[in-house]
Amino acid sequence: MKRKPIVHHIPVCPFCQRLEILLSLRGMADAVEFRVIDITRPRDPGLLLKTRGTTALPVLETSDGRIIKESLVILRYLDEFLPGATLRRDDPYEHAIESMLIAREGPFAEAGYLFVMNQDRDRRAEHQEKLLGLYRDINDFLLEHGHQGPYLFEDFGLAEAVFTPLFKRFWFLDYYEGFRLPESQDYARAKTWKEACMAHPATAQVCREEIVKLYYDYALGAGNGAIVPGRQVSSFTFDPPWQTRPWPPKDKYAGTATDRELGLTS
Repeated sequence: MKRKPIVHHIPVCPFCQRLEILLSLRGMADAVEFRVIDITRPRDPGLLLKTRGTTALPVLETSDGRIIKESLVILRYLDEFLPGATLRRDDPYEHAIESMLIAREGPFAEAGYLFVMNQDRDRRAEHQEKLLGLYRDINDFLLEHGHQGPYLFEDFGLAEAVFTPLFKRFWFLDYYEGFRLPESQDYARAKTWKEACMAHPATAQVCREEIVKLYYDYALGAGNGAIVPGRQVSSFTFDPPWQTRPWPPKDKYAGTATDRELGLTS
């Protein structure tokens, strides 16, 4: 019997959630075996051997042991590999439209993560305007190419699966930076799209509390399981679980709370 494809992943990672959304939409949650990687510990040598030393996740291992990297590549592979109607548009022109929108996800993700990791209070406005500019660009694109709403086309599709995990991770900007989209026509179509994406039942793998608690160290400039100076435990640790921890302080510019205050140690 052929084994399932394996995805090595971080449960809270937005790039991994894309794959979970696809499986949920297909009703095939068990079609792939997910193996959780603890990024607060050194990578398993066996996995590093398979990936030729790279540590970025997710990584897909096919049924016959071949390795596929990069979340968008894995997403498109699974969309074609799994049975059922694909998320990607069948019409070549419509697929080109969704691909043009998806091409915006890299700068969008980078702007959001650089914003939350910024440690210079005087540069907050600069980071905010960068992200708002990208939202305005998405807004204009949806007005030009999208349906009346709420999605790019008539249903939740490939572009929505790509962007929704980023929208949800940016809960950390709401919490730590007080970021909100302005009430303006410059953002209205993008805001409708964002809210519809986040409300879709296939995207419920994470919640706001989980994101805010686990990404606390990102707000302090320490990503990917790095330890914040003065602390001993990463906010990305699996133990104790995030559900048992208190909400972190909102003022990221005031310095870190202690491991004990964060519920990371007893």
